[in-house]
Amino acid sequence: MRSNPNIVVTGTPGVGKTTHAELLARNTGLKHLSINDIVKTEKCHEGWDDELETWIVDEDKLLDTLEDLVAPGGQILDWHACDLFPVRWVDLVVVVRCDSTILYDRLTARGYKGKKLEENMDAEIMQVLLEEARESYEKEIVVELRSDTAEEVEGNVERIEAWITQWKKDREDEEKK
Repeated sequence: MRSNPNIVVTGTPGVGKTTHAELLARNTGLKHLSINDIVKTEKCHEGWDDELETWIVDEDKLLDTLEDLVAPGGQILDWHACDLFPVRWVDLVVVVRCDSTILYDRLTARGYKGKKLEENMDAEIMQVLLEEARESYEKEIVVELRSDTAEEVEGNVERIEAWITQWKKDREDEEKK
């Protein structure tokens, strides 16, 4: 039995996933796993997609690379998708959302344009990642959080920290039985 939960922080690029994951890691001692970084450093890809300006992920290699890292628990998986992570790995899925006007400004500031900008905006507006999470995991472990302001991010992190504390307490109570 894991002594720390695994948490997936997912959402459209630009909504604040990494900000949430980094704050959570700093405040809780859990480890932030940037899946984008792992894809690059561990070469879990099949090359570069010039049109979308992104790596073509080799999901099997990525999952093999992550298996030993997530097995003991205590990981925050930060990525724009969640449906490839096995249910047995995941204790909480946080889908970070953002107002589309704010997101547009964030993505254009990052240099997103053309098809990449359009696809990411459409994904947010159509709630693609939220629906993906709801279809892939039990509804009780999927939570949608807004990330329009710094205050919302702080509140979200506090809420997730409280969830982690309760998760640990529940495990301790189970072990005492």
